[in-house]
Amino acid sequence: MSCGIGKGVMETGGFHKIKIDPFDKGFDMGMAKPLSRSVRLNGFSTCLRLEQIYWNILTEIARINTCSVSALLSYVDREVHLRYGGVKNFSGLVRVVCVVHVLKGRAAAASADTLAQ
Repeated sequence: MSCGIGKGVMETGGFHKIKIDPFDKGFDMGMAKPLSRSVRLNGFSTCLRLEQIYWNILTEIARINTCSVSALLSYVDREVHLRYGGVKNFSGLVRVVCVVHVLKGRAAAASADTLAQ
């Protein structure tokens, strides 16, 4: 078991200094605030509760695809049903979709940096 203390983590056997502090560089706790929004998924109205950061990422993905966030979420809902027979935790799936999008963006940026060198 560990607990955060200052710039390190107190572990069972002692103190471990972390290298990257997730709260550095203007961390905004507002991004962790849950926000409920009404969306239409393939014609059905529902409410989806996600943290603000995920709504921001969904907005970015929708902009890239020139569609609305509801259209993007309808696509995710339809595809998860067609490809995998559905999902028990749609909010969790949406969070994973967002994280994968961000990670792919980082990988693409890293590849571009490598090619530029």
